[in-house]
Amino acid sequence: MNDNVNVVVERTEQLLGELDQLLEQREQIRVDTPKQQSESVIVNDVASTANTASTENTKSRSKNRVANQAALKLLMETYPKTFSRTGVRPLKIGIQEDLLADEKIAKNKIKRALASYVRTLSYYRSLQAGAARIDLAGEAAGEVSEQEAEHAKGKLKEINRQRRERDQQQRKEQAEKEKSDRLTNKLEQLVNLKGR
Repeated sequence: MNDNVNVVVERTEQLLGELDQLLEQREQIRVDTPKQQSESVIVNDVASTANTASTENTKSRSKNRVANQAALKLLMETYPKTFSRTGVRPLKIGIQEDLLADEKIAKNKIKRALASYVRTLSYYRSLQAGAARIDLAGEAAGEVSEQEAEHAKGKLKEINRQRRERDQQQRKEQAEKEKSDRLTNKLEQLVNLKGR
């Protein structure tokens, strides 16, 4: 058993020596070729810019989400018989025109709020064939057709499929990160063995 440990230690030291040589060669190449070094800096700058753009895009989406939620809250406060987070019911066809004609809320806020409201899972679930649609007073104003109900079912399936794919991708990325972390940890252990 002791011989096996010695063989592993010798092989590890040999590999570490080879790694040191490769690092020295790479450093020498960097010193000899400043053009490559400047290209590396450019690549790093581009990557940094891409990360910044991604962060700004995320911030922009977050701001839009906040604005949409604020507009939706205003709509729910102004028309509590029609808009609700809990008792979601199908809206009258053409309700946007009714809201614009009522002039209680700005046009851009109406569009934001309606877009947010009708794209929720609760709203899609409320679109059952024959269900009553409601107007601004909360009164019945038409019914949901079979075709509209089928469309809503399709949207629900699509949303669920996208969620599954996103969850699957996140699990895959997490597994890759854990694998990378394990490899890094093992390399650090090897480096520490050499230092002894």
